[in-house]
Amino acid sequence: METLNILVVEDEYGMRLAIARALRDFTIRLPEVEGEIGFTINQVEVAEKALNIINESPPDIILLDYKLPGMSGLDLLSQLSSRHLDILTIMITAYASIETAVTATKQGAFDFLAKPFTPSELKETIYKAAKHLILMRQAHKLAQEKRKVRFEFISVLAHELKAPLAALDGYLNVLKERAAGDNLEVYDHMIDRCLTRIQGMRKMIGDLLDLTRIESGERTREITEVDVREIAQSAIETARAEAQERNIAIALHADGPVLMQADRSEIEIILNNLITNAVKYNREEGSVAVHIGANNGKVNISVSDTGIGMTAEEASRLFNDFVRIKNEKTRNILGSGLGLSTVKKIALLYGGEVKVESEPDKGSTFTVVLNRNAAPAETAVMLDAQN
Repeated sequence: METLNILVVEDEYGMRLAIARALRDFTIRLPEVEGEIGFTINQVEVAEKALNIINESPPDIILLDYKLPGMSGLDLLSQLSSRHLDILTIMITAYASIETAVTATKQGAFDFLAKPFTPSELKETIYKAAKHLILMRQAHKLAQEKRKVRFEFISVLAHELKAPLAALDGYLNVLKERAAGDNLEVYDHMIDRCLTRIQGMRKMIGDLLDLTRIESGERTREITEVDVREIAQSAIETARAEAQERNIAIALHADGPVLMQADRSEIEIILNNLITNAVKYNREEGSVAVHIGANNGKVNISVSDTGIGMTAEEASRLFNDFVRIKNEKTRNILGSGLGLSTVKKIALLYGGEVKVESEPDKGSTFTVVLNRNAAPAETAVMLDAQN
């Protein structure tokens, strides 16, 4: 159970006792938090003692009497406001007036309780303060996590683009200086390698844009009836050029159209990522099998390859952001580490799941299960809370 600490700063003993009794065993529930939220109560009679407690162990909420002996409640509030502490202050006073409330609010008070107040009024005010505080902290944590993700992506992107850019620089300098003489085949090969590197870098940037659009919730989802088999055929055609270069066969297995309610671009992202990876991490003269089917209100997408595979430990990390399996067999393969994490996030939008079965040197099978009826386009989905 999460616990919030309340500091009561009140010079009247009877009022302190009444507050303690009202909040004893008081708990609340918020839809944003699992389980109950409880409260611990600490009490002092003067502002000076409150300052000592705040300096040593800041509370979450302060119930602060407006009129205190020595330093006034308003003076204490002014000090707290100037320090920008993560504390919500509720002013309590028998001298309630519009002027008093305005002054306290300007100094940073969250709410105002006029004496005398009932236990129900106190609990309602504490509930509002707790909810505001928790949502504010969750928003701050989310903002920090997003900044961290952006920083991680920039670091990963800079690292992953370094090698292909160096290769491009080398190839283009050879072309510029015509260092290979008149052998046009050598130049053709270099141009092909440059185009491959550019395609890989474009894919990395596309992965980031896909993930950003999905996680931001700012893009309007356009839910229509789509044919997953037809989208799979298109994704196969996109991957076919690279597959043919390495003599990799791609087969699609589907008994007729497979229809579902979905945002077409999201299903395209899933299939493009899975099929592209199945080719990219495959062996020469390998094969890829794409199975599309539907039953019991679900759409099943399965992509199998005869590639390098991976261990169970590697597979367990595969759907996290920026995770790439790096070893001798994959070190020359470009990637952002975002494609599969994006696939997982999209699957969650459809109340679905994604899983992988793999064996080193034998291949992998990725399976995505989606509900045929998508969540409404206007539904906002907080993906970070589901991961």
